[in-house]
Parts: sequence; C-alpha cells; structure tokens
Amino acid sequence: MDKLNTMHRDFAEQHMHTILARLAGAGAVPRADQVDAVHAVLQPASRVLVVQATGWGKSAVYWAATHAIRSTGAGPTLVVSPLLALMRDQVSAAERAGLRAATVNSTNIDDWDDVFEGLDADAIDVLLVSPERLGNPRFAARLGALLARVGLIVIDEAHCISDWGFDFRPDYQRLARALLSTPTASVLATTATANQRVTQDIGKQLGENTVTFRGTLARTSLTLSVVPGLSPLQRYAWIADALEQLPGSGIVYVLTVAEAERLTAFLCSCGHAVDAYSGQTDADTRLEVEERLRHNQVKAVVATSALGMGYDKPDLGFCVHVGSPSTPVAYYQQVGRAGRAVAHAEGVLLPSDADERIWDYFATASIPDPQMAAKVLQTLGGDARSLIEIEADTGVRRGRLEALLKILVVEGVVDKDGSAWRATGLPYVHDSAKWTALAQVRQQEAGIMRQYAHGQGCLMAYLQTALDDPSPAPCGHCSVCTGQLPFPGLMPSQDKQNAARDFLRGLDVDIEPRKRWPAGVGRKGAIRGFDAGRAVAFADDPAWLAELQALQRGASAELPPALLAGAVATLGRWAKSWPARPVCVVPLPAPDMTANRYLAEHLARKGRLPLHDLFRWRGGAAPGDSSATPVVAHLEKAVVITADPLMPPGPVLLVGTVVQSRWTATLGASLLREQGASQVLLLALHLQP
Repeated sequence: MDKLNTMHRDFAEQHMHTILARLAGAGAVPRADQVDAVHAVLQPASRVLVVQATGWGKSAVYWAATHAIRSTGAGPTLVVSPLLALMRDQVSAAERAGLRAATVNSTNIDDWDDVFEGLDADAIDVLLVSPERLGNPRFAARLGALLARVGLIVIDEAHCISDWGFDFRPDYQRLARALLSTPTASVLATTATANQRVTQDIGKQLGENTVTFRGTLARTSLTLSVVPGLSPLQRYAWIADALEQLPGSGIVYVLTVAEAERLTAFLCSCGHAVDAYSGQTDADTRLEVEERLRHNQVKAVVATSALGMGYDKPDLGFCVHVGSPSTPVAYYQQVGRAGRAVAHAEGVLLPSDADERIWDYFATASIPDPQMAAKVLQTLGGDARSLIEIEADTGVRRGRLEALLKILVVEGVVDKDGSAWRATGLPYVHDSAKWTALAQVRQQEAGIMRQYAHGQGCLMAYLQTALDDPSPAPCGHCSVCTGQLPFPGLMPSQDKQNAARDFLRGLDVDIEPRKRWPAGVGRKGAIRGFDAGRAVAFADDPAWLAELQALQRGASAELPPALLAGAVATLGRWAKSWPARPVCVVPLPAPDMTANRYLAEHLARKGRLPLHDLFRWRGGAAPGDSSATPVVAHLEKAVVITADPLMPPGPVLLVGTVVQSRWTATLGASLLREQGASQVLLLALHLQP
C-alpha cells in the first residue's frame, strides 16, 4: 500500500511540475502541499477541500489533477464557477496549462451546441459552468450523461455553497448537491475565504471522508492600513490624492452601484483613468473593463463586489475600500486580490459611518422570513405562477422575493417551470435555530469589522484570527504595527475636497419613469405619468450628507438653504433640454404636505411661475417594505386631486422633497395628465433607493 501511495505521489508530482512549468516557467517548483492535494484528488472517488490564501496556487492543483486524470484516459473535469469574470480567467489559465477548455454560461448560449459536440468527441479537457445553469432545461437534460463521464468535479469558491459563507448562493449550493450525488468522480472544493465554521460545513456537504488542506492566510506582500474619521467627501478626495502615488494599478471597492458610478465620475474629472464595474454593468463592458485593468490601461477600477472572486491579475498594486464589507472573510477575499505576484501592494480601508446600516440590510436579505414563505406557498397552491403574479399576490418586494424563492428551491419546496414557479407539494420547515444562529454570526462578524476599522491590533493578524488561521502573528508592516499611512495620510488635500464637493453637487440624478401599472390595482396597462425626473441628491450622496440628514430630521420648518439652491441649479441645467417651459408648479402629494408645499412655493417664486396646490391626502402613509400592488392600491384611495379650472394647459412641474418608490409621483402625475397637463416633469430634493 505504501508503495502504491508513493507511486501515486510521484505521478501527482510529475503532472504538477508539468503544469507549473507551463504556467510559471521551467524553474517553478511546486509546494509540497500542492502535490499532496493533487495526490489526494487522484484517489478513487475522493473528496478534497483546499483552503489556502489567494495566490497560493489552488487552480494549479486542479489543472494538474486534470492533466493527470486525462493522461489515464478518464473523462473531462467539470469546474463550477460562480462569476463570469472568474470563468473567463479560468478558461485562459487552463489553455495556458495546455488543457482544452470551454464554458457554458448565460453569455454564450449560441456556442453550447459546439461545446456539447466537443464533449461527445472527447475533445474538451475542462468544462466550466455557472451555478444557474442547473435551472436551464437544455443544460439540465445533458447533466446526467455529463456526470456519468467526468473524471473530476471542481467546486471553486466553495464558501458560496455554505449557509455560513459570507457570499452564500442558493443556486450554487443546489448545483453542488446535484454534482455530489455522482459516486464515481472525485470532487475538489477550493476557497481562500473560509473560517472554521464554513470549512466544517463544506466538509460536511462533501462527505465524512473529506480530506482538508488548510494553510496560513498571511500575506507578506500586502501592507494593510486603516484611515479613520474621514467624511464622505474626504474619502473621495483621499482616493483622488492617493491615486497619484499608489503603486501600479488596482481596485477601489465600494458598497453600492450608485457609489461606483459617482466615484468613477469624480476621479475621471480629476484626470485619473478609471472605470466603473458593478452587477449592473453589461457582460461585454465587464470584459472590456477587466482587460483594460489587466493590461494597465487604467489606474483603477471602481467596483462593487461583482469584481472579486478569482479575478486574475497577479500584479495588482493596491486595493482600497470606501466603506467596509460586513465580514472579515469578505474583506480578506477582496483585499487579497492585490499583491499576489509583486513584492509590495497596499490594502487600505476607509471606513464609513454608513457601513453598519448597509451591513444590516444585506444580513437580513439573505435570511428567509417564514411568514413570507407561507404567503408564497399559499399563492402558488397547485398552479404555476409568474414572478410578477407572486409579487402582486404576496406583497413581497421583488428583490426579497427572488432571494426567498432561491432558498425554497434548495429546500425542495418550489421548483421553476420555464419562467413560472410552482410548489412541489413538500412543506416548508423553517429551521429557526439555524437561521437565528446565522443572524448572530453575522452580528459577530460585523463586530469584528468594527474593531478592525478602529485598528485594535495588527491588521493582518486580526484577519487571520477572524478566519481561524492556525498560525496568526503580527505582520510588522501594517499601519497599526508601524504607525504609518500611505499618501496622503490622515487627511486629503483641501483642493481635492473642494473639487469633490463642487463636482458632485453639479451631477444630475435622473428619476426613471415607471412604465406599467402592477397587477391587482384599479389602473391597468401602460402608465401615462411623469415624462422625466431629476433629483438633487441620490441615496447617501457625499456632497449633500449634512443637508440630507437635516432634511430627514425635519428639525426646522424651513428646508436646508443649500438644498434649495441645489434644486434651482438642477432646474437651470435641466431647463436647457426642455421643449417647453412649465406653466405652473404643483407640490407632490404626501401624508404631510408641509415640506413639499414649502419647496413648491420657493421654486414657483424663483421661476416666477404660478403655484397650484391641487393634491390632498386621506388616511395614513402607504405601506413601506412592500411590493408595488399594495402600495398603489393604497395610493389610489389616499391621493385626491382637486380640479382647477384656472390651471393653464401645458407642462407641469411636480415637486417634492423625497421620492423613493416613485409610485406616489407616478400616480400624482397620472392624475395631472387626466386634468389636462400635456407633460409632467418631476423634481425631488432626494431620491432614495
């Protein structure tokens, strides 16, 4: 037996050397634990988990294992990968390793037949698939035959299959379960971001005989820093200054899509070559941005977490976070993009006072509500229903509904039939203990990030400890260990602060009109409402933070003067594109009309326009965290318009202090159109997400 194991290890080492020579050059020497991991994978029907730092060479393990397995005549390797960017990089890496690779994902449907023909002809060594492919009937129909042939299954970024992982994805867990039912193929799961709880959960899902390889997560090339106490504008200015001296090219992470677009626009205005990247960036643009960063054609990409796992640019010189991720695992995963193949890289956190509110939202969004689940199952009954129908019947908002349905699919309670959903007949059993424990873990992780942001000890050792690294130790070069910060230090230049304020206050925020009325309300079909809208500020706009806080408090009978001036300036820029000037100003309906009337009076006076106070509100406020149907149904009863024979025909300027769902503005504009307005233009001080 020992001789057989020795032969197998020699066999594994031979193929590891071959792959490394192709990937890194003839002089590359494999790590001992890389060879051991390949050796473990080559055992019949093995289950192997590799938890190692970014840059350790996890992908080299499965390319070497694939090379070895294919040399024996066994079937191809199936790699499950959670992100398109990651799949593109993996296909390229596999080809550099001398393997024939192909991918099946949502962006290359026209290529699927060629890929499947290549598999049938045994002309493909590696097939990469995205987790949502299991829900595609065309792919699912071929899955059984594919699994019967594969020699190795790789679950990359395996923390995504764990409920306890920072980036848990129900689709991914569902596909992993289907793949793990294959008795003959070996399974290799890899991740750089798993603490002990996540590691144990992944091991449990893989099977009781799982072999785990776990190493230190310390990154000697990465200098970590925290720059505390900056205001939102100062953070923008800090980055504008820092990009002048930060090494190489890198990534600036933000927490929201709006922040990515705003910060990118400002940095471009300062003369920096930067691109934005988020979940709303289309696939072709994403690829272009990735390539520009890879070839150092931009100084930085301002990105949400959409640009993260597996993005392969070993020479990234820096990673800056504007606001903190909610868990140390998520932060380590993102900051670990930098410094993989350079001697020195910077990882800087600029914490924000708004971080915890964003953390709370994402923490609760991933946990199912049993009452919502009961509503969904009651709505489905024995019939297949579309997402729009379920949303209308349950009152659950679209984003939360989609997240809930994915979890119910994993539990086997619902299934997708084309574009419709149906109940399987199995009851939903809410595991209160599990979800309560998960919520508590999320709170604990938020506490860890709060302490990290306050610099309570060596930053690298802090992350190692939080991730249950077996050997945490002070790094000796982070900002806590040395007391030094990268340029521009604790405070950016005043010039950049002024530039950030002036630039951001000059941005125009569009308010997109709604197109169709939801099901289950009195109004039907296409909406004839406001034609276009603008807002002075959006979300936590850094240029208006103090004014927005004052507006939210409502501490004064008057509105903040700076916001009023901003409204006038916004109208001035917008008016240049109007085909006709508004004939009057109308305050937006609201339960309390005081602030909206004040704004309307101010703008009517500044614009020398008549004011027509037409709306009245009956009853209470519309339901808050709800889908469109109950909101609109409430508004149809609450909002009343008074016919005014003195109102001249023509365009109307409808104004309000705050717009959020846009349904109040939509209904108000529709009523104005019914009263004869030829066009309705909407202006708000604050557009809330």
